[in-house]
Amino acid sequence: MDLLRPVRAYDRFQQRHAWLAIPMAVLRKFGNDQAGSLASLIAYYAFFSIFPLLLAFVTILGFVLQGDTNAQNSITNSVLGQFPVVGQKLDPHALRGSVPALVIGLLVSLWSGLGVTQAAQNAFDRVWAVPFKDRPNFIFSRLRGLALLVSLGLLFIVATLASGLVIGGLGGPLVKVAGIVISLLVNFCLFGAAFRFMTASTVRTRDLWLGVVVAGVAWEILQIVGGYYIGHVLKNDSKNYAQFAFVLALLVWLHLGAQITVYACEINVVVLRHLWPRSLFGPPAVPADEETLTRLAKVEERHQEQKVEVEFEQDRAGS
Repeated sequence: MDLLRPVRAYDRFQQRHAWLAIPMAVLRKFGNDQAGSLASLIAYYAFFSIFPLLLAFVTILGFVLQGDTNAQNSITNSVLGQFPVVGQKLDPHALRGSVPALVIGLLVSLWSGLGVTQAAQNAFDRVWAVPFKDRPNFIFSRLRGLALLVSLGLLFIVATLASGLVIGGLGGPLVKVAGIVISLLVNFCLFGAAFRFMTASTVRTRDLWLGVVVAGVAWEILQIVGGYYIGHVLKNDSKNYAQFAFVLALLVWLHLGAQITVYACEINVVVLRHLWPRSLFGPPAVPADEETLTRLAKVEERHQEQKVEVEFEQDRAGS
């Protein structure tokens, strides 16, 4: 008796229907790339990068929003406003001293936050199967990460301001709807820029829209749910417990956000390169299996003179 017969039947069924084959191919490729570990690494670096970055962002916001009570309330009631640095007060002198000292302090804070951009670049290059020999060098990758960090940080702040209107109770229903729309649009710009420029692979912007929409909508939901949980659940807990709970909630929030981002990137790769349908069983049974594994093996090419050749047993047997 073949206990796997129902599973094999499902495998044949999903390969014939795109609405099932594409999600299954994304899941298979996510596993092939060990993308769960890549997402965890992004979340890890994001956790340690977020506080230096917040110091820089709060200083900038303090100058920009000085005297604007409504805008400050929007941040306070957003997810960003629940962080220890931001939730207290937007202080334009969070980094004190002369203008040169302020600029140097901001640059140091931004540089210390580059860990998350490096982890994201590594993850996206892995997902797009970019060989090591074609990836940017140490200096260029960090300069690109710094430029993207500033751009994405500004977009993130705008999105957070908009989501603050939704969960903070500011304004009427129309204001909240407008806040969601603005936040979504900014999220789309944020993920579009990240997917377009944080990989060494040459990709057209129009080929990224599906992953951008998936990531933007999922991230907006995560922001609203996370903000509601922190603002309505943790706020009512005792002070000591709330501090521990906030750290755990932050880790979960960052981990889910990283998972969403990497999954969305996988969707783009699978759809653009037509890496579907995939078989649920090994050895490679369909062309998409072989192409995916071949590209993954070629990632290990580290010098221009190095070339990795891949063959499968059935290919050698048939030759």
